[in-house]
Amino acid sequence: MTDNGAVLPWLVIRQDEGGNRYRVGRYATRAEAERVADRLDSHSHQQLYVVEKAGRAAG
Repeated sequence: MTDNGAVLPWLVIRQDEGGNRYRVGRYATRAEAERVADRLDSHSHQQLYVVEKAGRAAG
């Protein structure tokens, strides 16, 4: 949750070549998170950007 009470369940995660993962941002909808991940992915050649729902472990 944010300070204003909005729920932001969708995460954009950056994964680098070494497998290190970092949260880039939180978003209200999956579509919004996917747009951000796609835009970031189009500019990067060595990182992978993925969308995940908060609270779910990556497999």
